[in-house]
Parts: sequence; structure tokens; C-alpha cells
Amino acid sequence: MKKQKIILSYGLISSIVLSACGTPPSAEENREVIRLGHLPITHAAPLYFLDENQTQYLDGVEVELIQFSSWIELMDALNTGRIDGASVLFELAMKARERGIDIQAMALGHREGNPIIVDPEIESVADLKGETVAIPHTLSAHNLLLDEMLSRNGLQYEDVNVVEMPPPEMPAALSENRVSSYIVAEPFGALGVTNEVGEVLYQSSEFCPDNCLCCALVLREDFMENSPEAADQFMEGYLAASEKAGDGSEESLATHASYLPVEEGALELSLEWISYDNLDIEREEYDYLREKLMEMQLVDVPPEFDDFVNRKYLEERS
Repeated sequence: MKKQKIILSYGLISSIVLSACGTPPSAEENREVIRLGHLPITHAAPLYFLDENQTQYLDGVEVELIQFSSWIELMDALNTGRIDGASVLFELAMKARERGIDIQAMALGHREGNPIIVDPEIESVADLKGETVAIPHTLSAHNLLLDEMLSRNGLQYEDVNVVEMPPPEMPAALSENRVSSYIVAEPFGALGVTNEVGEVLYQSSEFCPDNCLCCALVLREDFMENSPEAADQFMEGYLAASEKAGDGSEESLATHASYLPVEEGALELSLEWISYDNLDIEREEYDYLREKLMEMQLVDVPPEFDDFVNRKYLEERS
């Protein structure tokens, strides 16, 4: 049966990119404002919960979330210092560090939550040969997952047509037969399933150790050096707020919904696939990611674990 075109009610698709430049100062002149970039995805949820509960987790500092509509725009703001940090694709952050941008990976944003969605007529990986698969960015866990899935099933990366596409467009592209599969951050995988245009072929956990590290919280080194007390406050609040993001309560669901206005069923399914329990960055999984990026020739000399990962705050909470 021919699939019907769907219209996604994703209210953030046409969101306006805000610049940190020209932002009005905090109402309290002595309260330092920390500007954090993000895209509207569940992978950035710890930032949403910190923003929602600033009076509980922060004292003397204020978080300002700045929403971007693409990774390119977010990375430009991060690289030029217009924001102090961001929830960003781990692989993009590693590339930025390789190019000399002084940022550090402080914690993960999530674990899991990267399903491989396919047209219902696709029954196996072999059926993807010659088909088009969408990913959000070449430097993403989603691209690495695609390569790993293909190689384990006897296919080459070149056997499929890989296209980069903004995540909000992917469910509609699948419904319109412009792609046969997509791999992306949540809630867009769940949207494809609940709109009955796609099915889950695999979950990311089936291919990579601990999900091919996807999104991480990174901070600029100049911010941490110039405002060490603010950085301490922020990181303590971020890690505390992350615990609330995955507690499954009605209050938690309401907070997710306020930042991600998608249908309730899609959001609930999305949260079944994602975890915020362990945001630590382990050396073994980082080294796997580093080797994979070099194997796919996506980076030349990615940063070593000790040069890029800052586990100070994670160790303090362990």
C-alpha cells in the first residue's frame, strides 16, 4: 500500500537561531550568565532540566539556553566563543578540538536513543543495498552506526547512498519515499514509528559499545579558566539535573514535553529508548570511537582521551 504523506507537528522545526551576541544582561547584575547551545532533541535533556530548575541547582549563576537549527550553526557559535558550551555531537567536538578549538568534553548528554529506522518494506540490511539512508551529519554516531551495521552484514559503506539531512525532515522524507532509512537522535525516530511510516530495524546498542558515544556536554576552556566558580556551579547542577531527566515521573515527562513539543505517544516512546543514568565518559569507549573515526578517515589526529575528556566533576560524584 502506498504510504500517505504525513505532516509532522514538530513545533521547533522552524525555530529561530538565537545569537549570544547582543543578549540582554541578567536581571541581577551580579549573576553570571552561562550561555549553552543545543538543538531540540532529547539528547540535550539534562540542559532542559537544569534550565527548568535553576533555583534548585544553581546559586549565583544563571543558565541561558540558545537553540540552534543545525549543527553547523551551533559549532560556529561554539568555535567563535559566542557561547560558553554546548550539547553537541561528540564526533563534531573531537574534530573541533583537532582543529585547535579549546573545548573539553565534560560529560555525556545521554546513552542510547539512536534507533535505525527503515521503510516497512525493508526487512533486512541487505534490502538497503542501492537505497538512500539519511544521517544528520557525517561526523556523528549515526554515521558510525551505519558503517558498523553495513559491515557486519556483508555490505560496503558505498553500497548505500548516504545523505545528510536535518533531523526534523527525516520522518517526512521516509513517508515520501525520498529515503528508505534514517538514523538520528530522538525524538525523530519515535516520530517515524508513531506516525506509522517507519519501523525499528535495530537499536544502536546492538552494534557499538555503549552506543558509539553520541552527544556530549562540552565547555570552552577560556570560560572555565575565567569563571571557575561558575563552571563548578554549572557542572554540579548539570549532573544533578540529569538524574531527574530519566526518572520516568509525570513531572519529568512534562518538562521534556515543554522543550520538545511533539505528540505525547512519540515522546513517551522516545524516552523508553534513551537513558540518562550514566553520563560518565569511559576511556575504553572513547578509544573505540577514536579508532572508528580514523578507520573511516573522518579525522586525521583526533585528541587523546587525557587531552580532551575532563572527568573532574564526574569523579567527584562517583
